[in-house]
Amino acid sequence: MSSLFPVFLLLVITAGLMTASALFIPKGPNQVVIRTALLVGLVAFYLLWMITYMAQLHPLIAPVRTVGKL
Repeated sequence: MSSLFPVFLLLVITAGLMTASALFIPKGPNQVVIRTALLVGLVAFYLLWMITYMAQLHPLIAPVRTVGKL
């Protein structure tokens, strides 16, 4: 049985990167745009990775083995 540890580990790493990117953006006229782009990009990265990982752990359709047919 696979572990969900990588899902939670990457969630913590992504949350740390989001916090760091929100805190260390230099002040300026485009600060909100840069912060929003980084946060949305990190969320999209995590969701894409997590959905792909979980789909491989628990597939919806199990492979069917046919015996004796070519």
